[in-house]
Amino acid sequence: MHFARRFPAFIGLCLLVALPVAHADGLTITWPAGWEIQTVTPEPGDSSVRQRAVKNDANGDPQMVMELTQSTLVPEHKVNMEAVLLQMRKTLQQNFAKGGYQSACSKINSSTLGGLDALQTTCKITQNGNHVITQTLVAATQGNSAYALSYAGPADGYKANEPEVQGIRASLRLTP
Repeated sequence: MHFARRFPAFIGLCLLVALPVAHADGLTITWPAGWEIQTVTPEPGDSSVRQRAVKNDANGDPQMVMELTQSTLVPEHKVNMEAVLLQMRKTLQQNFAKGGYQSACSKINSSTLGGLDALQTTCKITQNGNHVITQTLVAATQGNSAYALSYAGPADGYKANEPEVQGIRASLRLTP
């Protein structure tokens, strides 16, 4: 599949072998069997903590990519989560547009992430009228930490792996 080989590059624009649990500071993710945990090296000066894993099909093509980021907030800083998620969605749409894709995103909805109140939006990415990628963005804060979860996959991979992704989300334990 021509698109599947280019898929990782597009996920890189927007934004998860076999160790079942990954820990990084306040992040704890229990990855089901079949997910390949990838090392994410922070940019110089970036204090964020990121975890990423990918689930491939039998041919090695990505069916779902998840990335969770924890960032430290300035003490006493109030975050407008809706504005943050709107910016994340805008960036996603602009990046896909540069690649010749169109996107339509859901309105921002209330959700949860690791037991925290969160906001979420899901975007359907199309090319020439064909649905090619679905991506969900979720954001939450607690104390002096902000969390962003992004997961995406080709249309069929997203749908097939969504129940497993919901299980991963339910198992998250986020601590500042």
